[in-house]
Formats: sequence, C-alpha cells, structure tokens
Amino acid sequence: MAVIDFGGVKEEVIMRKEFPLAKARKMLKNETIAVIGYGVQGPAQSLNMRDNGFNVIVGQSRKFKRDWDRALADGWKPGKTLFELDEAAKRGTIVQMLVSDAAQRAVWPAIKKCLNPGDALYFSHGFSIVYKDQTKVIPPPDVDVILVAPKGSGTSVRRNFLSGAGINSSFAVAQDATGRARERCIAVGIGIGSGYLFPTTFEGEVYSDLTGERGVLMGALAGIMEAQYDVLRANGHSPSEAFNETVEELTQSLIRLVDENGMDWMYANCSATAQRGALDWKPRFKKAVLPVFQELYKRVKTGVETQRVLKVCGQPDYQVRLTRELAVMGNSEMWQAGAASRALRPREAARKITSSTKGVGGRRTN
Repeated sequence: MAVIDFGGVKEEVIMRKEFPLAKARKMLKNETIAVIGYGVQGPAQSLNMRDNGFNVIVGQSRKFKRDWDRALADGWKPGKTLFELDEAAKRGTIVQMLVSDAAQRAVWPAIKKCLNPGDALYFSHGFSIVYKDQTKVIPPPDVDVILVAPKGSGTSVRRNFLSGAGINSSFAVAQDATGRARERCIAVGIGIGSGYLFPTTFEGEVYSDLTGERGVLMGALAGIMEAQYDVLRANGHSPSEAFNETVEELTQSLIRLVDENGMDWMYANCSATAQRGALDWKPRFKKAVLPVFQELYKRVKTGVETQRVLKVCGQPDYQVRLTRELAVMGNSEMWQAGAASRALRPREAARKITSSTKGVGGRRTN
C-alpha cells in the first residue's frame, strides 16, 4: 500500500502500479465472476473485467427485457456467458450482487441457495449487509463477503476505463471465510478498472454514500440549482441567462478548475468581485445547510432512509412512478433551457469509443 497525505491525515491506498493487472489476473485465473444484474453498475463492471481478460458471466432475468436485450447487444451469449440469475450464481465462484438495493432483498433467497463454501459474495454498496435487519441479506458463514464501490455511476466507470484513467473505488471485507478475501477483493477492484483503491468498511461506505447522494452529489446540487434559477427568473432574467449563470458556467468552466487544482485555485482564477462575494457568502450557506446535513446523516445511520428506499423502490409500479418524476424534472423550464444550451455548444470532432479502445492496464481488447 502507498501512504498518502489527505489534508494532514495519512491514509493507505492501493495503486495500480503496485497491484498491476497481471497480478490480479493471476490471482483470479481459476475464478468465474458472475455479475448478477445488468442495470447500472453491471454492464460497466462486467465489460471492463471481460476486456481485462477475466472469466466473466452475466446473470440477468429475461423478464426485464430492456436489460436482457442490452446484455445481448454487448456481446453476452445466452447459455455461454449469459444466464438467468440463479444459474449464473451457481456457476460463479465470485458472485457480484449488482442488482438494485431493493431488488437484492427480493432475489437474495434464490441467490443464497446457489452459494457454495469458499465462494465470494461481492457488493458495490454496503446497503444490504449493513441494514440486514431490514433486507434479510445474511450471508452464510462459509463464504467471503467483500465490497468494491466505484466512486461514480456505471457510465463513468465504463468511460473512464476506456479512456485509460480509471475511477477511484473503496474496498472492504466484511467476512473472510477463505483467508483470501482481501486479495480477491483487491484483484476484482483492479479488474473493474479502479484508478486506485482506498480501504473502508461496509458501514463507512454506505453511510457516506447515502449521505453524499442525497446531499452534495445529487439532491442538494439539484435543489440549490433550482432555487437560484427560480430567483433569477422571478426577477426578470431570461431562461438562457438564468441557466447559464446557474448550471452552464459551473459544469463547463468552474467545476473543471476545481477538478484541476482545488477550490482555492478556482477562486484564485476568478475575478476579484467573484472571489470576494464567494468568500463572504460561503459561511452563510454552510450555516444554513449544516443542520440539514446533520439530520440527513442521522436518518441514514439509523436506517430511516433505508426504510424509505425499500418501501418505495420495491413497489411493482416504481419504474412507472420514477419515469413520471424524472419527466417532471426534464420537462421543467430550467432543464429545457439546459437542453437548448447544450445544443448550442460547439461540436467536437466525433470520436467513437468502442471495446477496441485501449483499456486500463494497457491491454488492447478485441
């Protein structure tokens, strides 16, 4: 492990150069990795591992035609590398539970029957294990229970892999039945294309992840954007002006400066007027939202948010309701203005990314 100073706190991380792809392949050469679910993370992780030379199969129910057809389009072969959920689980020695959190509760009884002593049960979210009292996902004592959680959506995991950059992931071991759980976990983390891996626990991953998604990463971000847009529109600013000052400048300019060298560097590269205003108003926003984040974290840690997810996402009509909710957002004036703004961006030269692109680890795929 490499020791890195994160703001004065030293942490150990695993870099690809110290745990190369060849080492991961060697460790897992006799393993069959069964990816259960081809929805969000499943496609990215399975394709990355296949491109990196691992023995991968996919488990996806034919009843969910969209995901089944997507797996077919990505080259998975029924009866050879594509199976129903339970058949894939039976064939796998590392079983990746990548269906949604709500679905994991539903499919767990069938998956549990397919596990053999010495298998590894893999998650990309600590949800089912940490909240086992609600999910009833309780692994048998004779299997490894491991986690690799990429810090990004499945789309980003795949895009970053194809670009050669990789995406950072956390990893954890909840149960080591074989004495090999940690090395299996890290090897799979390298196989899916992680840029680097940092250790956590199942509890640490799920508490931070649920807070982040509801907070800065998605919920708070969208809410703050809508509030500022509404204020600008109410004061006579046009949709294009309100959107550009709320979203476009953030995503196309400022956040990229933060990514390059940090928030202070972004501030230093803006006008003096912008700097002064941001520095003056930052404490006020922090004071306003800190109680909200404290309440959010409390609800996450006590399982209240889990109850909400399992109750709502497990309902038969959830996808219909979700589509309706997202349509309200997409059809709002703000995001219609966003679509118009995106259409006006200068076109970059088309560059088709395919599975023949050089992948992480330097292996050209076929």
